[in-house]
Amino acid sequence: MRIGVVGYGVGGRYFHVPFVQAAEGVELVGVVTRSPERAAQVESDAPGTPVYASLGELVDAGVDAVTITTPPETRRELVLEALSRGVHVIADKPFAPDPQGGLDLVEAARDAGLLLSVFQNRRWDADIRTLRAVIDSGELGRIWRVESRFDLDEPATLELGPTGGLLRDLGAHLVDQVLWLFGRARAVYARMDWIGEGDQRTDSAFVVDIDHVGGVHSTVSATKANHFQAKQLRVYGTDGSYYSDGTDVQAQAIFGGRRPSENRDSWGYELEERWGTLHTGSGARKISSEQGSYQDYYSAFAAAVDGVGPQPVPGSDVIHTLEVLDVARRAAETGKVIELPVS
Repeated sequence: MRIGVVGYGVGGRYFHVPFVQAAEGVELVGVVTRSPERAAQVESDAPGTPVYASLGELVDAGVDAVTITTPPETRRELVLEALSRGVHVIADKPFAPDPQGGLDLVEAARDAGLLLSVFQNRRWDADIRTLRAVIDSGELGRIWRVESRFDLDEPATLELGPTGGLLRDLGAHLVDQVLWLFGRARAVYARMDWIGEGDQRTDSAFVVDIDHVGGVHSTVSATKANHFQAKQLRVYGTDGSYYSDGTDVQAQAIFGGRRPSENRDSWGYELEERWGTLHTGSGARKISSEQGSYQDYYSAFAAAVDGVGPQPVPGSDVIHTLEVLDVARRAAETGKVIELPVS
């Protein structure tokens, strides 16, 4: 699959291109950026990769698919342009500002006969993959309650204003993870912390409580402005509990200068001293880390383009994530639990 990456900010440079380069069945054929500084970064990171000034130029050069990783306010039009030009699309999260906007893009892709996937790459985090394996083992019994906490000391990276905020950023991942693991939501309550004034007012932290249709209650929380870091999971079931206090393995490796293409087999595993612990009637034991592998997202998408597998995260599957994010914001504003229709 010949793919181009549109945008070369933090997302394009650190969370897309390195994993495109490591994926099976994928070739990076171009990057779109108008910044001379970022064009120089492309040459340093991926020598010889062509740089284009627009999506149109990239498509004209020949691609099968594009990743749209520009700021949220520009994402919709670029997704529509790519679909209108006949190429498959991976859209960064959140891929639309609201559920209806997401439905519009899904319908546009369907009408064009093209794939539209959303880059919910954190379904491929080491801690989430390990938790998935623990749940599938059945040793926890029926799951009652889940707590997912992801605190970062990164106030400077908060996107300010009405289209920014932490709920739309990290919240889009945390909410998507629990919906992927435990199914649809039937009720949502939320609290949010705010910084800034006027058009710079932004949510810097959140706590979102979700009652899932299947009976699980999940709580996801995060902050970027409280000068603290933690990535923790607590899961309680009828037969035991599971706790992990891990690290952001792949992001830390990328920002530390390492790349998944250098050693695919050892990439993305949590350090042994940070492995999670399963507690049951038989006692407590450490659970070895599953592999975190964002490149698997791209490999799966390439296979789907070839018609030999499902999309990794179809846009239609993420409409409910957008619904929960939208409802969480309203719940925080009103102080009320908001029920969602259950079909």
